[in-house]
Amino acid sequence: MITAFLTSCHPFCVIRRLLSSHHKNLSRNIPPYGNPDRSFMELSQKFYESMKTCANVQSRPLARALHCQLITTGLDVSTFVMNNLINMYSGCGLIDDASLVFNEIELKNVFSWKTMIEGFMCSGRVLDAEKVFDEMPQRDVVSWNSMMSGYFRNGLLEKTVEVFVSMVRRFDCVPDAYSFSCVMKACAGIKNINLAMQVHGLAKKFEFLGDDSVESSMVDMYIKCDMPDVAESIFVKMKNPNMFSWNSMIYGYSKLYGAQSALKLFDQMPKRDVVSWNMIISILSKHGNVMKTLDMFIEMCRQGFRPNSMTYASVLSASTSIYELTWGAHLHARIIRLHQNIDVYVGSGLIDLYAKCGRFKKARKVFKEIKDHNVVSWTSLIGGAVHCGNEADAFSLFKQMKEVPVASDQFTLATVLGACCALKDLNPGTQIHAYSIRIGMDPSIPVANALITMYAKCSDIRSANRVFESMSHRDIISWTTMITSFSQNGNIEKARKYFDKMPERNVVSWNSMLAGYVNHGFWEDGLKIYVLMRQQGVKPDCITFVSSIGACANAAVQKLGTQIVCQAEKFGFGSDISVKNSIITMYSKSGHINDAEKTFDSIATKNLISWNAMMAGYAQSGHGNQVIDTFEKMIGSGMIPDHISYVSVLSGCSHAGLVSEGQRYFDMLINDHEIIPTCEHYACMVDLYGRAGLVDKAKDLIDEMPMEPNAAVWGALLGACRIHRNSTMAETALKNLVELDAEDSGSYVLLANLYTDSGNLENVSSVRRIMKDKGIRKNPGCSWIEVDNRVHVFTVDDTNHPRINDVYNALREIIRKIEETGMYVKEDGFGNKDSAYHSEKLALAFGLMSLPAWMPIHIMKNLRICDDCHLVMKLASRVTSRELVVRDANRFHRFKDGCCSCRDYW
Repeated sequence: MITAFLTSCHPFCVIRRLLSSHHKNLSRNIPPYGNPDRSFMELSQKFYESMKTCANVQSRPLARALHCQLITTGLDVSTFVMNNLINMYSGCGLIDDASLVFNEIELKNVFSWKTMIEGFMCSGRVLDAEKVFDEMPQRDVVSWNSMMSGYFRNGLLEKTVEVFVSMVRRFDCVPDAYSFSCVMKACAGIKNINLAMQVHGLAKKFEFLGDDSVESSMVDMYIKCDMPDVAESIFVKMKNPNMFSWNSMIYGYSKLYGAQSALKLFDQMPKRDVVSWNMIISILSKHGNVMKTLDMFIEMCRQGFRPNSMTYASVLSASTSIYELTWGAHLHARIIRLHQNIDVYVGSGLIDLYAKCGRFKKARKVFKEIKDHNVVSWTSLIGGAVHCGNEADAFSLFKQMKEVPVASDQFTLATVLGACCALKDLNPGTQIHAYSIRIGMDPSIPVANALITMYAKCSDIRSANRVFESMSHRDIISWTTMITSFSQNGNIEKARKYFDKMPERNVVSWNSMLAGYVNHGFWEDGLKIYVLMRQQGVKPDCITFVSSIGACANAAVQKLGTQIVCQAEKFGFGSDISVKNSIITMYSKSGHINDAEKTFDSIATKNLISWNAMMAGYAQSGHGNQVIDTFEKMIGSGMIPDHISYVSVLSGCSHAGLVSEGQRYFDMLINDHEIIPTCEHYACMVDLYGRAGLVDKAKDLIDEMPMEPNAAVWGALLGACRIHRNSTMAETALKNLVELDAEDSGSYVLLANLYTDSGNLENVSSVRRIMKDKGIRKNPGCSWIEVDNRVHVFTVDDTNHPRINDVYNALREIIRKIEETGMYVKEDGFGNKDSAYHSEKLALAFGLMSLPAWMPIHIMKNLRICDDCHLVMKLASRVTSRELVVRDANRFHRFKDGCCSCRDYW
């Protein structure tokens, strides 16, 4: 058949017809048929060059045509030519043809076997390569290396190491530098430090430590095994490190010392390549040094290096991290100008940038411009939809992706599960869970972690725990996700149990446990976690300090808070805006509003949280005018207020009795900023009207609410009724609170005290009976004061404090002095066995005993301060000439010279 084909047409003409225009140069090298004057060696060399070029251009028709011509020349008996024919077929993806040629070679040499092994390995046919290797009559180091490199390219890292071990144990073949480089790459991929050190020892035994390629691979191996210090010790001893060593060590320095040290090493490089620039730009981007990332990109281009996909991906990631759309758009324009097409990885970076900057339509446009979509580009677009709150689009895109079809990977499923978390919809989440099981992705750690989060967000903690327990392998994220899930669902004890069981922890794990305690009011336990974290040498981050300073703020332990602020400065987080905002809140809640102001003023670029924190501090301290001034300054700076801003300003107006201002801001909330008022806003307005004596107007506002009033709204009305002795309206408020099944004892106590003041003992008994039937008990009063770096806690009728007898004696002396003024009339209210021994009074007496005369006394209480204690505090500030600051459940009271900052309005 071949003979007939060749006689019908000259082979050279056949080949020319098969060649496309870009193959014309190749055709000139093909030896013409039927030229007997050519020597065997010359023809063999010409065929070798032609087959090599054919393999490079991967032309299958040309490969077979060359084989035909080879047969006609009679060179198909040459082992050298046949070996190159195997190589050509393998390079063109015709591995079965290569195998047929291999089987036809009568006198196979080592190169024949090696070439066939490499061909099978490159085609992913590992079992066939193993069979050929096992059949080899004799092996040299090149054959062993072929098997090792083949396993490595196919991701079989353990097999790579096994072949190396077998070669060393046979003693008939000595490994060379390539053998060690290959096995070291496998060790780096496995991240097995013990194995890496053994290979290091063998390299030393075989005297390869002076070889550049071996030492370079060794540096890379130790860095990837998370031993950059060992890598550094090898690197500094190298006489002339090659480019690969420098690039590897730059990454090692970033892990060992941080981005700045990596940058210093980069500056010491004698010469650089594109990989060097990409490495340092990637490191700076990942470490959050956005501006330096952009500067290095500009410098790279200025020095004449051409950025590639990796460069653009790192710079786009940096721009995305700070939502810098301008820079990203500039980069997009540059890519279009300098490159014909946007590849899928750069395109995915652009999609992520535009989506996270709120330009989802632009992200979709970029997606359409990418010619070949892969799972990365689809996942980026789906993730962009989730980020922009377009969960419906995310599900639709996921459906389109499956229809194309593009196979989902673990990150796609994790991203789509994120959309379920945002919707808190269990139905699509369970469907995706089922789909992940069907395609075999459920064992994947990222998918399992996303499933845990999804179930937890949907309040199905049992299913979340079931997924966690079913995982064969768990990483730190798995444990941390489970801890966060328990915390968010209120099971802080289970969260701590899992935290203690963790095989290893990172700063995120510690932060999760710390935040769990703080968010659920276990501030002391949270601070103990912080102390334990520092004792174990874990380096805190900004989240750590935000949570721990927040715990100090809620517990009102200002001295400890100040120490933690100093530690934040020491670790370089003193200027972090999130930390600064938490410091404002801490000083505000500790009654040090002037220190809060100083911290607020020190923030160069304030965000909305900064403004809200300062306004909340002013509002809680009763500085209504300062709240208004701060709010107006915020508006003037171009910052748009949110619903929290308006809660602060309305609360400030309420505490200061600024009725007209409060009404104006409530109208502005609705009309100017188009914010739908929540129950919080209505509660502030009810409190504002009620405190001003406009109880009927407060009730009218409640009646006009577009939603059902909650306990806070009715509680505000009840408090107003207590102040203005309106028992009829108070009964209405309590009735609604009972219907809401409100279990706060404070509302019942307020009404009972109102009845007591009016002498209606029958109704007092009725309130007692309701509380008993509903199982509601009066919350025990508790006050605490910080003295000599210790927090001293007092309860009503306390007997536990070591100096309690001295405290009672001091309190009696204060009461005696107050009574001598003729301004004190002792009051007993509902639930008060003896208001003379309320916890805040005991704390006051202890403070007067223990603190110097010049120091203000700061007292914290868990409940609203009663009328009697409020009066005692006012008069005590007068007879002792001391400034007293009491923070109760509602606000701050600053007592000085017989007056309170609340103007008896709380």
